[in-house]
Amino acid sequence: MRCPAKCWVVFVLVAAAALAIRLPRLTARPMHGDEAVNAVKFGQLLEEGFYRYDPHEYHGPTLNYFTLIAAWLGSAEKLAQVGEFTLRIVPVFFGVLLVLMLLLLVDGLGKWTVIFAAALTAVSPAMVFYSRYYIHETLLVCFTFGVIVSGYRYAQTKCLTWAILTGLFTGLAYTTKETCIIAFASMVLAVLLTLIVFRRPRHNGGGEPAVNIRHIIAAAATAIIISVLFYSSFFTNSSGVLDSVRAYGTYLNRATQDPLHIHPWYYYLKMLIYSRYGAGPVWSEGLIIVLAGTGFVVAMKAKSSQNNNVRLLRFFAFYTLVSTVIYSAIGYKTPWSMLTFLHGMIVLAAIGATGLIQLCPNLLSRRVLGLIFIFGLFHLTWQAYQANYTFSSDQRNPYVYAHTTNDIFQIAERVEQIAQVHPDRYSMHIEVICPNNDYWPLPWYLRRFNRVGWYSKVDDSAPIAPLIIASPAVEAALGRKIYEVAPQGERNLYVPLFDTCLELRPTVEITGFVTKDLRDKFQAINDDSTDQRPIP
Repeated sequence: MRCPAKCWVVFVLVAAAALAIRLPRLTARPMHGDEAVNAVKFGQLLEEGFYRYDPHEYHGPTLNYFTLIAAWLGSAEKLAQVGEFTLRIVPVFFGVLLVLMLLLLVDGLGKWTVIFAAALTAVSPAMVFYSRYYIHETLLVCFTFGVIVSGYRYAQTKCLTWAILTGLFTGLAYTTKETCIIAFASMVLAVLLTLIVFRRPRHNGGGEPAVNIRHIIAAAATAIIISVLFYSSFFTNSSGVLDSVRAYGTYLNRATQDPLHIHPWYYYLKMLIYSRYGAGPVWSEGLIIVLAGTGFVVAMKAKSSQNNNVRLLRFFAFYTLVSTVIYSAIGYKTPWSMLTFLHGMIVLAAIGATGLIQLCPNLLSRRVLGLIFIFGLFHLTWQAYQANYTFSSDQRNPYVYAHTTNDIFQIAERVEQIAQVHPDRYSMHIEVICPNNDYWPLPWYLRRFNRVGWYSKVDDSAPIAPLIIASPAVEAALGRKIYEVAPQGERNLYVPLFDTCLELRPTVEITGFVTKDLRDKFQAINDDSTDQRPIP
């Protein structure tokens, strides 16, 4: 593998651009419910030093363990000491690593193809947006791409190190998220289709065998060791290994029966090609889609040269096609799930762009086409900026999905203010009551409080807290508990905690109540004019 000095320089600049667009204001966007769930799960590992894989929720353990490194670097020992930056810097790191790993394919794809693929990966709005999310997807894409890169390097060198790295990335992908099996299946089918389409001529005589069985065993052993280490929580939870297999029953059932996330087959493609909501801007990664289609044709017609490996081109063509079809066919869809095949499309788009430039008859036409591609990159960069900094939690952003509203900041701030006038401060008793436990991401924003009761309905037997956050759906039952069920000597007058009914997510309302004496203390300090009507 050879990469000219200029190629290295360009790659460093592209990687710097990828970091520059991902890193700023990581704490500004409110935490998505899924991010909060992952954060609280990580808190158990940080504070208790123990992680138990749950085959029904939360996905694999790698996100938690890599976050542990970031927390240690920040000297955090409690979840209350961890902020959004510490959490989100983990997917940012793997998002930039995804760009850098393309360097290992220079001899297979060609330097210009690799550079363009790196640039598209760096600025794709979806890739940028979800690499700033504290979820598993960016890690999964990075590790599955690691399998491809290492596997290709092993095919070229027959080096044991690359075989072991292939196993390492396979194990990491498996311990990241259960949907890795889609990527693995796509890889296997892509290899088979590539071998069928690209039949190598038979040679008589000896020669080095295509597969070294010892290397295959080493790769498999590495993958197994990694998966056992992580799923067993480093030999402290032996059932975790079997649970990682049992989990597929849960997720297969969810993929067909969860109505909340069932979408039509064209959901991902429509989002990428054209999206506009209300008076918001037009969003499109159509450049990538069109060039990916072109890249598929180029890969099918390509011939090997000193600048590319036709088998690798066709592998990416089939891998992208198969993974796109599988993800589109599965009814259960969340926007971030498309990153696996979108990354394949990005590589294929770079192949298509290079192929189109090579078809240009003269230097002028190449320069014109090159300028068009550069303009397309700038347009994608502008969209990435809009998605991550202007519309980061706005429903007019197609990548925003069931996202927390900015009201969460007002909720958290008001609870903090009340705590400052309560004698117990962060030990103040708080009740949170929401049907179906639909109170996320509140556990993240209330992580400093150590006496929070979480309820799905009003519990008449539970002590009444001086501060209550609740869904409007339980307000009547809550009023009955406060003024009728509670013993006479424990009854207090409650007033609204907020000026208006706020939203956790669009259409998911939340309200709050606090005892009048606490509100009076807060009001005396802050001169707040909030409505003090008693709870109905």
